[in-house]
Amino acid sequence: MQPLANKIRPESLKEFVGQGHLAGDNKPLRIAIENKHLFSFILWGPPGVGKTTLARIYANELDAEFFELSAVSAGKEDIKKIVKNDTGDKPKVLFLDEIHRFNKAQQDFLLPFVETGELTLIGATTENPSFEVISPLLSRCRVFILNALSDEEMKKIIARAELEIDSEARDWLVNMANGDARQAITMLENTEKLYKKITVENLKNTLQSKFLRYDKQGEEHYNTISAFIKSMRASQPDAALYYLARMIDSGEDPKFIARRMVVFASEDIGMAQPTALVVANGVFEAVEKIGLPECGINLAHGVVYLSTCKKDRGSYEAYMAAMEDVKKYGNLPVPLKIRNAPTKLMKELEYGKDYEKYTKEDLLPEKLKGKKYYSRMSISNSRE
Repeated sequence: MQPLANKIRPESLKEFVGQGHLAGDNKPLRIAIENKHLFSFILWGPPGVGKTTLARIYANELDAEFFELSAVSAGKEDIKKIVKNDTGDKPKVLFLDEIHRFNKAQQDFLLPFVETGELTLIGATTENPSFEVISPLLSRCRVFILNALSDEEMKKIIARAELEIDSEARDWLVNMANGDARQAITMLENTEKLYKKITVENLKNTLQSKFLRYDKQGEEHYNTISAFIKSMRASQPDAALYYLARMIDSGEDPKFIARRMVVFASEDIGMAQPTALVVANGVFEAVEKIGLPECGINLAHGVVYLSTCKKDRGSYEAYMAAMEDVKKYGNLPVPLKIRNAPTKLMKELEYGKDYEKYTKEDLLPEKLKGKKYYSRMSISNSRE
């Protein structure tokens, strides 16, 4: 039986809700569709915001043959079959969901078909494509960033389900789904099937039901990575290892976990143990080279190390404070003595004049003289 989310999926931009910056009047995707412009692109954004729907609408409006693959299970042979498929004069649009799960070799294999135009690629990802898509492939695709759906947009989508729901239950559902329309519609459908009546209590019971499987790219994904990071921050390696194991067991991309560990090493450990960044980078490289299941051991090694390190967020907080002033004051004039002076004119204008390499003079712009961003914070002790 077809899931409700698929039954109510929009078939045109007229029905589509959200992403007005891309699909609204005079916006890039709408213009491309209206002008029948065939090109490859990547849709980057959180789960349940319309990536698959936009890809299908695009292919349909351009009268293209639509092929859908998930990078989790697809491989080179699946791509070969699509390339060999005879579609007559119709162009072939390949929608590759979770493109970040394709490894370098698979992306290298896909590249020439995109280059020659045999395939028009639409990739979908929840991860930054700059890190996950090889440069030659990325350079041949335009990247569109999708946003989480607003509360009002979520309410419009819930209304499309045509299921009886009161305002209290609807508002609870909107808040729970956090901008993920697919999760909201799935919750509605399952609650209606299990309890017949959609109420806040029944929605809560459905959320906890053992019969329902979490979307690995949905709420459970974000809840677990949050618990993982907070456990390392609290210097609790046992809890961090548990959440690591949960993520690995659910099929989470190990590179996603390793990347968060690299960020954590600088954000939460920082100057308390500068080599933490070296270790985290080493774990990331090991994950790339070894892969699952063995790289789980490398991740566990790194998790225990990062959890038991002393913590100091001084560098991170200093950077955030400096960024606030940049946004507040814009490009303040750089003091003359530390400006670059590659030309005679610049020297005549006193660029670099009286510069001293090891001066103790405040080198901030005049408006910020005396401002202190970084101070060594009290360092938390690791757990014994």
